[in-house]
Amino acid sequence: MLIVRKVTTFAAVFKSLFMKNSIKIIILFVFTALTVNAQNDTINLKEVIVSSNRITLPFSKTSRTITLITADDIIKSSATNVADLLQNVVGVDIRRRGTDGMQSDLYIRGGNFDQTLVLIDGVKMDDPQTGHHSMNAILSLDNIERIEIIKGPAARIYGQNAFTGAINIVTKKISDNTLNVNLGYGSYENLKGGVTFSQKFDNGGVLASFNYQESEGYRHNTDFENKSVFVKANLGNYNFTTSFTSRDFGANGFYASPAAIDQYEETQTSLVALDAKYSTGNITIKPRVYWKRNQDLYLYLRHNPPVYRNLHISNKVGAETNVVINSSLGKTGVGIDVSRIFLVSNNLNDHNRTVITGFLEHRFEIDNFDITPGIAISSYSDFNTKAFPGLDLGYRFSERFKLYGNIGYTYRVPTFTDLYYVGRNELGNPNLKPESALSEEIGFKYTTGNIDINMAMFNRNAEDLIDWAKDNPDDMDEKWEARNFSEVNTKGFEIDLGYRFNLWDFGQKINIGYSFIEDENKDEYTRYALNSIKHHLTSGIDFKFSKIFSQNISYRFVERSRGETYNIVDTKILATVKKGVEFSLSVNNIFNTEYTETNLVPMPKGNMMFGFRYSIY
Repeated sequence: MLIVRKVTTFAAVFKSLFMKNSIKIIILFVFTALTVNAQNDTINLKEVIVSSNRITLPFSKTSRTITLITADDIIKSSATNVADLLQNVVGVDIRRRGTDGMQSDLYIRGGNFDQTLVLIDGVKMDDPQTGHHSMNAILSLDNIERIEIIKGPAARIYGQNAFTGAINIVTKKISDNTLNVNLGYGSYENLKGGVTFSQKFDNGGVLASFNYQESEGYRHNTDFENKSVFVKANLGNYNFTTSFTSRDFGANGFYASPAAIDQYEETQTSLVALDAKYSTGNITIKPRVYWKRNQDLYLYLRHNPPVYRNLHISNKVGAETNVVINSSLGKTGVGIDVSRIFLVSNNLNDHNRTVITGFLEHRFEIDNFDITPGIAISSYSDFNTKAFPGLDLGYRFSERFKLYGNIGYTYRVPTFTDLYYVGRNELGNPNLKPESALSEEIGFKYTTGNIDINMAMFNRNAEDLIDWAKDNPDDMDEKWEARNFSEVNTKGFEIDLGYRFNLWDFGQKINIGYSFIEDENKDEYTRYALNSIKHHLTSGIDFKFSKIFSQNISYRFVERSRGETYNIVDTKILATVKKGVEFSLSVNNIFNTEYTETNLVPMPKGNMMFGFRYSIY
């Protein structure tokens, strides 16, 4: 009965939303594209297998809203880092505090930065101190094979931090002997360089990458220096991954009031993971051990550290095992993940937390139907045990068209910052309760060699949502306090359209996306979560007219729930002089739009980056 009631609710929302003229225009575009496709269906694309720690499926068979960014998309994009790349994914809100993705927060479908999980090759990169560190360990674009963006509740699949979605960064396979050298120079004395080396052996291989970047910054005290190392090695059934990222940056107005212009921060993030894969008959076993460390140093006055200084060091050590069993009844996935978290902090004090999560899911396929019920159960040493049941449903009308829906519970315990932070402008709350939500979505996929269409409606009823709030936002003496909200409802829809075609013997591509989000919360003014992107329109054109030159133009329109609006246009020109030699010019915010994404921090106006890439295969 619950699912029936939710479907009825969705039908009502669907009807009201489609009264909007903007949606009528999108529907017209869809049918126009379908008509064109009936006359031109010549481009064949290889099916992508969507990664999972348990049940993996071809993209076309999944019954969830998943967006894929491929290696080819990355090369053509005007983005020079992952944060900027995700900006043009509809339904994803990246709130940056500077150029080149410096100190970026990740939001999906109106959730906040603590509610979205980032993974690297399936290893969870959540931080117990704060979700502000989720993007610290993001890899160079040269090391990424694809990015999988799972929208909607993913706690049943990954655990508690996947409250509103998850982003899994899949690193490149070691398939060839290569050497890549990248250099770049751009606005604000922005200098970057990187070297990536891979060597293939008979029974494995190794990939190693080093990247460096520095800039004087686009305004006072926004200079930065980034260093990163990434190593990946395969030997038989064993895979080893390690990375280290260091970021030192001026944090002008990043966290305190805009008047606090002399802040400074240093972060260091390390990852070590060893996993294996064993298959026997119809059973596949995938064990993994991992260690993640994050260090965060914050100074309120950069040149006078004793005035106010925070130092937090978190360590997470874990082990997990996932098993997949194939039988005549379908695929069964079973897993367990045990982790121990340690935090040492001069402000939050010392804390630890043990989390044990068990997973169980099974996929039935009956003719054109697929049904995947599942559950995750997590036990916390400092909070209660909680279950996250969920259900995915799909019906395939043809090889091209699929209808799907899912429903699931999701849950998040407070971070240590939520609980214990004491600062000049913020005050934690040790009495916080975990937040929970029931989320649903209904959607469809239409996929051919030329066209990709994905449309989904979603609804999330959250209870005890955690955010930083004030009774009076204009009172500068009142601190932001971590609070639970009684109930917050988030609903909306999104549509993604992609069209590929050949022109002058070259492949061309057009993408258009639109999302609408509406939050209902009457409790009080909040600092982070409830300033969702109400209207989000994205578009991109990849076009190529010669063997040497290719171009990309991207556009996005944002209107936030508090009324702010802005339009951003980026572009990139790529010149392939010969095999292995490329020059590029990326220009961001070419019309000098004045806008902010978070905390009244003004974003850079028009800026550019010249790039050079040399590859040996």
